[in-house]
Amino acid sequence: MAVFPKRSTFLQSMNLTNTTAGTYPSAEISIPMGATVILAQAVFVRGGGGTTCDVFVQTSVDNGGSWIDVMQFAFATTTVTKISGVRPYIATAANITPTDGGLSDNTILDGVIGDRLRVKTVVVGTYSSTSTLDVNICIN
Repeated sequence: MAVFPKRSTFLQSMNLTNTTAGTYPSAEISIPMGATVILAQAVFVRGGGGTTCDVFVQTSVDNGGSWIDVMQFAFATTTVTKISGVRPYIATAANITPTDGGLSDNTILDGVIGDRLRVKTVVVGTYSSTSTLDVNICIN
């Protein structure tokens, strides 16, 4: 049986309990050449409190100098798991204006993939108890 290289990883894992409102970027990971799809799974567990938790999966085309939203997951006061995927080899219909933390709730931007990814999480309100957020990425 063939053993394949690891293609999935945690991109961000946050314990939101008593996390103050703010913006929390993750570390960067590289996107290997030849990737045909990038899948993200965001698992939000609300233990109590809080207002909103917006998760932006972002890419960069200038070595991390600026970031472009490619996926957005909107969470509020319900425990939920969401999955999105983007494909790098899709032509955009027209020029796009890149956003950093501005992609509409629960949407994706296909065809715009650089050489790295990160997660930017924006928390409003203070979540309590056992609130957590885990974002996993699988690159195929």
